Amino acid sequence: MTSPQAFATHEVFNQPPPLENYNLFTSDRALVETVEREGGKASRASLAAFGAKIGTAEVIDLGRQANAYLPVLKSFDRFGHRIDKVEFHPSYHRLMALSVEQGLHGSPWDHLVDGGKPRAGAIVSRLAGTYMMTQVEAGHGCPITMTNAAVPALMFQPDLAREWVPRILSRHYDPAFIPAHDKKGVTFGMGMTEKQGGTDVRANTTKADPVGKGGPGGHYRITGHKWFFSAPMCDAFLVLAQAPGGISCFLMPRFTPDGEENAIRIQRLKDKVGNKSNASSEVEFQAASAWLIGEEGRGVRNIIEMATYTRLDCAVATAGMMRQAVSQAVHHCSWRTVFQKKLIDQPLMANVLADLALETEAATALSFRVARSFDEAESNEAEAAFRRIMTPVAKYWVCKRAPNLAYEAMECLGGNGYVEEGIAGRIYREMPVNAIWEGSGNVMCLDVLRALAREPQALDVVLAEFEAARGANAAYDGALDALKDAFADMGSLEARSRQIVEAMAKIAAGSVLLRHAPSAVSDAYCATRLGRDWGDIYGTLPVGADQAAIIERAMPVR
Repeated sequence: MTSPQAFATHEVFNQPPPLENYNLFTSDRALVETVEREGGKASRASLAAFGAKIGTAEVIDLGRQANAYLPVLKSFDRFGHRIDKVEFHPSYHRLMALSVEQGLHGSPWDHLVDGGKPRAGAIVSRLAGTYMMTQVEAGHGCPITMTNAAVPALMFQPDLAREWVPRILSRHYDPAFIPAHDKKGVTFGMGMTEKQGGTDVRANTTKADPVGKGGPGGHYRITGHKWFFSAPMCDAFLVLAQAPGGISCFLMPRFTPDGEENAIRIQRLKDKVGNKSNASSEVEFQAASAWLIGEEGRGVRNIIEMATYTRLDCAVATAGMMRQAVSQAVHHCSWRTVFQKKLIDQPLMANVLADLALETEAATALSFRVARSFDEAESNEAEAAFRRIMTPVAKYWVCKRAPNLAYEAMECLGGNGYVEEGIAGRIYREMPVNAIWEGSGNVMCLDVLRALAREPQALDVVLAEFEAARGANAAYDGALDALKDAFADMGSLEARSRQIVEAMAKIAAGSVLLRHAPSAVSDAYCATRLGRDWGDIYGTLPVGADQAAIIERAMPVR
């Protein structure tokens, strides 16, 4: 028999090895420094262990599998009984288990069961894990995020919180489709939007009728629909519906207390552009049982408490995906030779890579600075004010910058980036969703204006932080002066709110970088994002920028 080698047509060379079997935490200088600076230093060993675990080839491939073998809706069993179940590939469940074991679904709330005080830096530490896990696979992060964010909303109804929060905080992922009281751990979802309303949830028509007297913690029957109902296999959901007293927030379990399946009918799964591993659905409620959280008519306030946390996750997770996109680009270019020279050593490519790395480090700095304000808001009113203003600012800007960065990073890989086997294409398709979920860009800008109108002194808190970096960079100082001037004409603020929110985000990131990042990073960032020495696309850094130092800092494997 002739050996296959006898007919070999070519040798495979000049191709980079896969980016795998590396530590997603210790290899990321900016992340390590950020966690320590923003209060998560005590979690460094845990994050390093987690970064090593999920950076393995095996776990990275789970992300590919979960997006290749998609969720399937099973409306009926083979005998015709309605079951409304979604089947997931085993890779999805393994990813969920890894995230739950690390506490990404709720570790900042452990003190609610232990009876102690909140752990210092708990939110920053959890989000550092989220930042890394999103680089492996983003879709399963939807129920993980919603479960964590459900806790503060549940606290508006203490009796429901006592029943459900201990189940949430379990580190055991239990995918069984059985009543929550028989499970070792639970996950939460959310249902807000309807066909006719979208962002305008006060236009919702889904109706809630009290069973008996109703009231806080009372039993209601919900009839109506939800146009987007993500992760429908969660064990319970926070949903909005019109009660006699107005739009209200309810806890709706998949199973009723007597162990019967609740009347949540899954109509279909959404065929989304990205976020494929996550089952997003359309549902109808056919007099489904639910329990009121707080007072009737306070539903928007209650569920916004949940959305505040999910918005922060949107910003951090997006920054994580940006990091992975840049890691893939830098890794590829450090191996690939074109015209007898490594791509990374060619001036034009180096400019692109350094520019992408700058954008990613700024997004990381901004989103984790906001994360620290969540950790400190309860004991520090200035941090609480900072959180209220800067959460929508961070979500707006980080999520807006990400899609084009993902495209540019994918282009660095050439054809290798534009195939489904790699992660670059998946990240590109994933990027737009976080800008849409939990409030689009315009909603974020309007939220900033509403927060400033309710609490004008909060702007003073934000500007005081920005002032702390004054004097380190002329472009920064000029941008800060221009931002202050922008608030002079209050009558046109709404029309100009995108420009103002953009400026706030870039100045906030610049203030962190100027005080804490190497000068190669902060100087180049301020000269471009806050100055005028920059083009309209990535790869237009000024000649004086220390591109080699910026790229070296972003190198995922050395």
